[in-house]
Amino acid sequence: MRILGRVKVTLPDGTPLELPDGATGLDAARAIGPKLAEQAVLVRQDGRVQDLRLPLADGEPLQILTTRDRNDADALAVLRHSSAHLLAEAVRRLYPGVKIAIGPPIEHGFYYDFEFPQPIAEGDLETIEAEVERELEEGRVWTREETTREEAKRLFAGEPYKEELIDTAEGAISLYTQGDFTDLCRGPHLQDSKPINAFKLTGLAGAYWRGDERNTQLTRIYGTAFYSQADLDAYLARLEEARKRDHRRLGTQLDLFHFSDVSPGSPFWHPKGMAVWNVLEDLRRREDARRGYVEVRTPLIYDKELWETSGHWEKYREHMFTFDSENRTFGLKPMNCPGHCALYAHGAYSYRDLPLRVAEAGVLHRDELAGALHGLLRVRMFSQDDAHIFCTAEQVEDEVLGCLDFGYFIYDLLGLEIKVELSTRPENKLGTDEEWDAAESALARALERRGLEYVVNAGDGAFYGPKIDLHMLDSLGRSWQIGTVQLDFQMPQRFGLRYQGADNAEHTPVMIHRALIGSFERFIGILIEHFAGDFPFWLAPVQVRILPVGESHRGRARALAARLPYRVEVDDSDETVGKKIRNAELAKVPFVVVYGDKESDESLAIRERHGGQSRESLVEFAARLATLSPWQAGA
Repeated sequence: MRILGRVKVTLPDGTPLELPDGATGLDAARAIGPKLAEQAVLVRQDGRVQDLRLPLADGEPLQILTTRDRNDADALAVLRHSSAHLLAEAVRRLYPGVKIAIGPPIEHGFYYDFEFPQPIAEGDLETIEAEVERELEEGRVWTREETTREEAKRLFAGEPYKEELIDTAEGAISLYTQGDFTDLCRGPHLQDSKPINAFKLTGLAGAYWRGDERNTQLTRIYGTAFYSQADLDAYLARLEEARKRDHRRLGTQLDLFHFSDVSPGSPFWHPKGMAVWNVLEDLRRREDARRGYVEVRTPLIYDKELWETSGHWEKYREHMFTFDSENRTFGLKPMNCPGHCALYAHGAYSYRDLPLRVAEAGVLHRDELAGALHGLLRVRMFSQDDAHIFCTAEQVEDEVLGCLDFGYFIYDLLGLEIKVELSTRPENKLGTDEEWDAAESALARALERRGLEYVVNAGDGAFYGPKIDLHMLDSLGRSWQIGTVQLDFQMPQRFGLRYQGADNAEHTPVMIHRALIGSFERFIGILIEHFAGDFPFWLAPVQVRILPVGESHRGRARALAARLPYRVEVDDSDETVGKKIRNAELAKVPFVVVYGDKESDESLAIRERHGGQSRESLVEFAARLATLSPWQAGA
């Protein structure tokens, strides 16, 4: 029961704390102790974060984040948000006439968008960074105030982006001021700049205002900030390692693929890249067949009527490539599910025919913005290991479990660390609560039967059903979503899909969307960076390279290559043996065989990329390779 004029909160250790009505997070920190108040940066109440300066909600748990929480994502976000405002202050001082837009925190830092009177270059970042460092030396304190829409328009007259934000803002208009710089902002922000002990600008990019290519292109300045210099140094070291592992650079070095302006966002796969692709495709096809999937092939192009039925014409048209022909409008497919529904609708099924597991690794196209394209990770043409399962409600749990087993078979082959999310009903869901209760319970039971730990991502399910998302942690600690298993009640209804039940009545099947590798392009790009191009033996584009010492050894080297049931190359160039070995190292070939006068089937000179040198017979060498190819990928 609330005491009149008082606010009661509960601290993390269970201790109750009573404060005057209207008390803020900073008031709570001061009530606990002056040191806590000095170090406080943010308040978290019942999972929500808010500025220290705002009133607390009564009756809710309270956590006060401080500078000691330097690795907490929310504590880092408020530090970086405040750093973005320092950047904006510095830019306005250095570049009179600049127009400022927005500057939010992002996953690994922050950015701020500007419209400069004249273009700036990467070299100008050093000057801007020096100005921010001067601000930090002087020190800044943030103050917050709320104002009227009219007063805000007066304050930001001549700032078109701020004026637009004011016109579209909902709720109170809040301002934050540090030094002589005031910004339109909801917050939260630090009390002062003392916690910002490490600041770095990291790059420039173009960005359309509000992400719309019809709007003005702004200059986006990226940066990051940390509570300690040691944390910044570690982050920059990870960035450098990520640069070395960049799949675009390694794709060229390993001769896997390239991109060209003749078809933006669509990779050209070279023979070595196709070797990697085909290993994954062979794995997919073999395992699909083993697990009861039937393979199909559906059209690339559909009349817009199909997309209207599925709902994509309304919700996804701007991301589709469309064209007119014979007085009809068509679209290139960006996903396979509507085509698979049309395929199902062509047949007649009873409950005895279900589950029907349909697989297709077909080519898809999405009209991504040019500025969003990023090597293999964001493309316009791609293929994914799509499958759709049509089943009864009673079969959902077992089918989801089968999808998880399939996914972990692939991930375990690659030694990937997987984190699991269960995303539940959003506010704009379709269907009844009873349907959602049953669906979410089925997904949770499947995860529990598989013994998988998971976190609930409340409200992040698709509008048509809940889903399981499978995230990979790579060797640099970065998280990538690679797999998904989604339940769908709506598309079968929209397409009028039916099956005859045991009661001889017609029923609507449940549709399960399943992609475990996801986009082959993106998956290969992630694996290149994860392994730094040094693929496991079974996935390597060239598994063995044989190096004849001289011209007289070339014939026997080729004969040896023909007897190894793997992806084998013979380097019969005129380079020295030392240069050939070096080239094999740069190509990250797992095994090199140097073939000279002393070599025979009984004695081969083997160089293993990570295992030194040895002498083995051909039988011994082949037996060792077989243990490294767990499902005979090279066969």
